[in-house]
Amino acid sequence: MKKDPTNRLQAFAAALGGGLLARRDFRLMWLASTATSFGGQVTMLALPLTAVLLLDATPAQMGWLVACETLPFSLFSLHAGVLVDRLRKLPIIVACEVVIAVALLTVPIAFLLGRLTMPWMYVVGFVLGITFVFIGTASQVFITQLAGRERLIDANSLFIGSESTARLTGPGLAGLLIQAVGAPLAILFDCLTFVASLLLLTRMRHVETPPEAAQGTTVHREIRAGLALVLGHPILRPLTLVSTSWFIVFQGWMTLQTLYATRELGLSAGQLGAAHMVGGAGALLASLVARHVTRRLGTGSPILLGVGCSALAWALLAAVPRTDHAFATLGAAMFVFDFGVMLYWINYASLRQAVTPDAMLGRMTATMRFFTVAAGPLGALAAGHSAEAFGLRQTFAGMSVLVVGMVVFLTLRTDLRRIPDVSLMDAPPANRNASAMAAAGAEAPRLAGVE
Repeated sequence: MKKDPTNRLQAFAAALGGGLLARRDFRLMWLASTATSFGGQVTMLALPLTAVLLLDATPAQMGWLVACETLPFSLFSLHAGVLVDRLRKLPIIVACEVVIAVALLTVPIAFLLGRLTMPWMYVVGFVLGITFVFIGTASQVFITQLAGRERLIDANSLFIGSESTARLTGPGLAGLLIQAVGAPLAILFDCLTFVASLLLLTRMRHVETPPEAAQGTTVHREIRAGLALVLGHPILRPLTLVSTSWFIVFQGWMTLQTLYATRELGLSAGQLGAAHMVGGAGALLASLVARHVTRRLGTGSPILLGVGCSALAWALLAAVPRTDHAFATLGAAMFVFDFGVMLYWINYASLRQAVTPDAMLGRMTATMRFFTVAAGPLGALAAGHSAEAFGLRQTFAGMSVLVVGMVVFLTLRTDLRRIPDVSLMDAPPANRNASAMAAAGAEAPRLAGVE
């Protein structure tokens, strides 16, 4: 008897991600995210290349551009968490995608009109940063609702897997597209992917239960509750220390990578895109092995391992000579870096979601993003000025030393490496005052705090 191809497709979808893709709404969310991930590969190359090649940006100006993209996390993260906890998540996601598409569209329009300048790039970066504050928080909470707490590693691995696939194929295509039509016009492709994403999201049938209206409280009181939870929780507190310390250095990398590849190594846009493709392979590998690594090592050790991989990658970058083999060495560094970052992120995101009650997910996510990204502009500016003063290679070497010291400190002074697999943890209590949760450790496995 011949098998029905439709049944085969459904069975294949059920097998992926432990069956999560068999759920219609989760699948639509995943497809929408995948679409924008591919478009994002174009913008990831096109925006900095527009600044570097067309506007002749200096390292310090690139630092200011990255700082403008991250400054909104300092200004709006805490308020975004309150908003996400008070409102349905899907409408926030849809509204933010519309704003992102419009902001990106202004770059090619300004270019065609001959009005594109670095100050305008700063404005676009700032608007994008604001929307990323809200959409990032809302998306993480929404994914938790769709997948369920017991499937967080599987869910985050799927989203990282699709992003990694985009990283594997997108940068090469993005490089060719940029070479064909120019960096500003290539951004139009990213705008189209947001149109596709919006069409998918509006087909979702998931009915969100309206959050219970907070009685007798204010926005600032709810912000303080989120702060109390994160700073008093035995797991969230060291996680915040890890992410904040690492992200400061990471912003330096984001500031200098395009300058380093194009000016120091002499690579073209196509070669830079190809190097990102190699990095995508590392990220894809991390998404495929994350579940196995977590079962073997728990959730905390992969976080430290992933951070350590970034130090190794930056050490490789500092040693890359300007020869015919520069591309291969850069690709190897990107592979190690992306593998580590994705292994870190899958476990980090899953752990913080697993130990937080539903009513606090928005504020927890936004509060941790606030602490993580708030100091990011300092890292971007410091890296830009360091590169001008000491050189790009020396700056990458210094970044590597800083991260190695960070991993050693966290290994010796916290118990992150002893945290078990999140799927083995009990769900946190549904209703608990944030201050009481912080004091009681939210009934999660207790860690020795940073001494």
